[in-house]
Amino acid sequence: MSERSPLREPMVWLMVGLPAVSVIAGIGLVVAAVRSGGADQVSDKVQRTAQIQVTELGPDARAQAMKLSAVLRLEANAVDVLPVNGEFARDQALVLRLSHPTDAALDRKLTLQPTTLGWRAAGDLRASHDWIAQLAPGDGHWRVHGRIEAGQRASYLGPALVGD
Repeated sequence: MSERSPLREPMVWLMVGLPAVSVIAGIGLVVAAVRSGGADQVSDKVQRTAQIQVTELGPDARAQAMKLSAVLRLEANAVDVLPVNGEFARDQALVLRLSHPTDAALDRKLTLQPTTLGWRAAGDLRASHDWIAQLAPGDGHWRVHGRIEAGQRASYLGPALVGD
């Protein structure tokens, strides 16, 4: 009786192949996780204590108390903000932060200058994906938020906090 070569034995391939496939799959998962960008990015300054993240809500509370709201409008080569409610300082420039929901490399920051109707800045923004919008004065005293969905050219901006 001739002895079978170990390479012809199915159990040997199972004992070597299964761990090898597991190691390759594990390496693939690690590579995918590293390339995905890591943890979620937050544009606010966040203080971390253990597993708790705390952010300053003062600007949101001030926007709520001032009853601020506005409409953000994207045009072909400009961005307009039109006040709706509240007492805006009409002579002061505003800062508009537009964040891409998943790719921080696409984030934009625009300084809007006062106009007769509101504020305006030159810029060509694509509406092919969603934007998370945050509008505030240069000193950050208050802020209003909104979201422009893909394909839309306007959005409502309001306080993040809701009154009672």
